Amino acid sequence: MTQRVLTAATLATMPATGGYGLIAQGAVALDSGLIAWAGAATDLPDTFRDWPTEDIAGRLITPGLIDCHTHLVFGGHRAREFEMRLNGASYEEVARAGGGIVSTVSATRTASRDQLVVDALTRLDALIREGVTVVEVKSGYGLDHETELAMLRAARTLAKQRDVRIKTSYLGAHALPPEYAGRHQGYLDQVCLPTLRAGHAEGLIDAVDGFCEGIAFDPGQIAQVFDVAGELGLPVKLHAEQLSHLGGTALAAQYGALSADHVEYATAGDAALLAKSGTVAVLLPGAFYTLHETQKPPVAAFRDAGVPMALATDCNPGSSPLASLLLAMNMGCTLFGLTPAEALAGVTRNAARALGLDDCGTIAPGKRADLAIWDVADPAELSYRIGFNALNRRIFGGVG
Repeated sequence: MTQRVLTAATLATMPATGGYGLIAQGAVALDSGLIAWAGAATDLPDTFRDWPTEDIAGRLITPGLIDCHTHLVFGGHRAREFEMRLNGASYEEVARAGGGIVSTVSATRTASRDQLVVDALTRLDALIREGVTVVEVKSGYGLDHETELAMLRAARTLAKQRDVRIKTSYLGAHALPPEYAGRHQGYLDQVCLPTLRAGHAEGLIDAVDGFCEGIAFDPGQIAQVFDVAGELGLPVKLHAEQLSHLGGTALAAQYGALSADHVEYATAGDAALLAKSGTVAVLLPGAFYTLHETQKPPVAAFRDAGVPMALATDCNPGSSPLASLLLAMNMGCTLFGLTPAEALAGVTRNAARALGLDDCGTIAPGKRADLAIWDVADPAELSYRIGFNALNRRIFGGVG
């Protein structure tokens, strides 16, 4: 049905003003895939009183969840490297020994596009089962012209095979492939930047990302990528300050990035810069957990500066083999000290902002009717429980 009213629900509207925006005994009117009205059921306008109704029986309704940082498309796995790290090898040592990102590059280059899609769908389905309606997917495991484009095409295909929105980020500046060892500029000039232009021309790229770190690219090299993104009219994002303080967060702020991600080594000064630029800090507790890191992102500084904080799975084969956004919410609270309200905001309104989306992430008139209905009454339960999926059902574009 194109028009209906969901009634007898607890609404967590997640307004821009902050908090849950809880409405007890609420109602939501849906019309042609959009939210037409939301509020207390007693205030339902006469316009909607003749529409078909559906009793939600007191369940919680939130915006559909948004996973704003994933590497969902890749070949192979890295379980052996998981063992290496548990036996004492650091993430940097694994990378410098030819493992890490480079080992996934080899597996991804040999995988067919169809296989990339099939493998990614298993991870995507896990997210969808938890009420996720929007997923960001990065390239970055091809590191050559054809495979980077194949990853982006595979990501676009996911949205054709599932009821989900996919936003793509070009991550050509992720690592140096073996054939360009020690030749950062050559890789940028011959592979990364030409592929960025080609992917944009094909309509495959929604945003441009980079990995600003000692084992990847420095701020000056990332700036070259961001300059081309600007020429093409593409927004930018950045993996910044994950393993050290290299200046990536300041660079992200300088370019007005949608988000700076990881940010464990960011400072209070960086927080002030992000607040001024309107850049979202995306926290990725799955990588922090997997890598046994101890440096936590400066959550208090972000709060004090008014920096919006998002949460994401960072689903990838090496540092965060996590395909549960609910678990990421729990980790964000337990490991980083977020409140449950901040965690839910981090996977709804702030995650939407991290992707440059203004049509989702809150329950308000005019927004997409992307909703998650939960078998809970208190939204804090979504972050409190561990390994428990309370989703009753998901509504995508008004259907469900």
